Amino acid sequence: MDKALTRRNFLRLAGSGLTGAAIYGVAAPGASMQETRNESKRTGCSVPAATPKRQFRGVWIATVENIDWPSQPGLSVDEQKREFVRLMDVAASLNLNAVVVQVRPAADAFYPSRYAPWSEYLTGRQGKDPGYDPLAFMLREAHKRNLEFHAWFNPYRISLHDNMNALAPDSPARKHPDWVVKYGGALYFDPGIPGVRRLIEESVLEVIRKYNVDAVHFDDYFYPYPISGESFPDDGTYRKYGGSFHNKADWRRHNVNQLIREMSHEIKRARPYAKFGVSPFGIWRNKSTDPTGSDTNGLECYDDLYADTRTWIRNNWLDYIAPQIYWNIGYKPAAYNVLVPWWSHEVRGSNVHLYIGQAAYKIGNDNAAWNDPDEMPSHLRFNRRYPEVKGDIYFSMTSIMSNPLGFRDRLKNRLYRYVALVPVMRWLGGGAPRKPGIQGAKRTSQGVRLEWQAAKSGKAPIYYLIYRFDGRRSRAACDFEDPKHILAAVRTDGKRENTQSFTDKSADSGHSYTYYVTALDRLHHESRPSNKSTV
Repeated sequence: MDKALTRRNFLRLAGSGLTGAAIYGVAAPGASMQETRNESKRTGCSVPAATPKRQFRGVWIATVENIDWPSQPGLSVDEQKREFVRLMDVAASLNLNAVVVQVRPAADAFYPSRYAPWSEYLTGRQGKDPGYDPLAFMLREAHKRNLEFHAWFNPYRISLHDNMNALAPDSPARKHPDWVVKYGGALYFDPGIPGVRRLIEESVLEVIRKYNVDAVHFDDYFYPYPISGESFPDDGTYRKYGGSFHNKADWRRHNVNQLIREMSHEIKRARPYAKFGVSPFGIWRNKSTDPTGSDTNGLECYDDLYADTRTWIRNNWLDYIAPQIYWNIGYKPAAYNVLVPWWSHEVRGSNVHLYIGQAAYKIGNDNAAWNDPDEMPSHLRFNRRYPEVKGDIYFSMTSIMSNPLGFRDRLKNRLYRYVALVPVMRWLGGGAPRKPGIQGAKRTSQGVRLEWQAAKSGKAPIYYLIYRFDGRRSRAACDFEDPKHILAAVRTDGKRENTQSFTDKSADSGHSYTYYVTALDRLHHESRPSNKSTV
């Protein structure tokens, strides 16, 4: 999904026929605009589906081949920082609430690491220190805007070329050449080797222990996408480690399952509130292969990538799954309107949230369906029919920023007009802080200045929400379920100060307003509203 599909590999994968469903399509029928009430059951309040208070809204920021950031290798520290700040400003302006940033695009790193050299996409040479800690900087900038930061790892890929000598001397591949496989002109770690699995786990845990990231994210590259006429060369590994398995396919799935299961356990042990998510290829298995599969005809992640997503969901090894449903509505081999219901059924009753991976990069660039400005908005409207769909992640930031067919404008002005909170994952624990207390609100030359204090006991909030209502009357609980009343979020990261403040610069001097404040923890549990203050 980081589109090692882009540039040189796009045409190779397209020509193979294996990902044809992702590349070709037909015109999309319109999707219903029905106003379902997907929050009513949870809150007892009637909430229009078009403006949910809770909805995951993420975007992938790919660093491999400098797809999204930095725009090119070798930029100065200040240039890199300016570019990333702009990405965060755009994400916040679109009312997104999460960024999924590729911090380990291969066996390299965007942070000082014991397990991987510095990434070549920073400086142009693998192993060269960029002069600062990009991950620490990115995390601060995301949290400053109250965006969740999901650290995205590509677990097995070493490089997009197959020249071992081009890797940094301290690359783990150079240290363990017996762990390396050449396939399709690229280098990979062999997933069947226990030492490889431990290296991947330790490299992820290094980040979890050092950085306050909100989640760990794996993409769709497990065993590599198959290449016609070329077998992945792991016969020797299978002979050495696969003795209890009757066939190589089951053994390969077991290897990946072990990584997912152990990674899930280790992440929670190191940082219990950190989420773990995977974004697999959009088809688990076709119905023609397995009667419980989807009514599709394309590459199968179970059989071709050895990623058994069903097992991961049923064992609750993940906190979220974001299948890449990169096809248009009505596309016969793999229709969006066929796969969303199938994945919704898969997660039903589990402790796994479903977010849909959306192909923003196709808008205006693919076939007749994707040249329709309403194709992607139709996806989002279609999702409202399925309460299991908790949100979306778009590939990728560069595509969103280019405003293809006006989609960025539609997000800002219509689809994501109001802010939305990240849905709560109750199985991760946590709980709402105690409600804060407003000290007062008064008009100033800059606007209305609001001051409040956190509760003197209980957990310190990670952030606050400011609600503003017209007029002077008190509000009912359901009024707080309408996100149009959320004025701003104020991030504190758990720092308990005597007084917090916010200035409402949009307040009209000719109107009366009533303000409330709520406090939230890092998992987005929200307190009861504070006392009111009216000006």
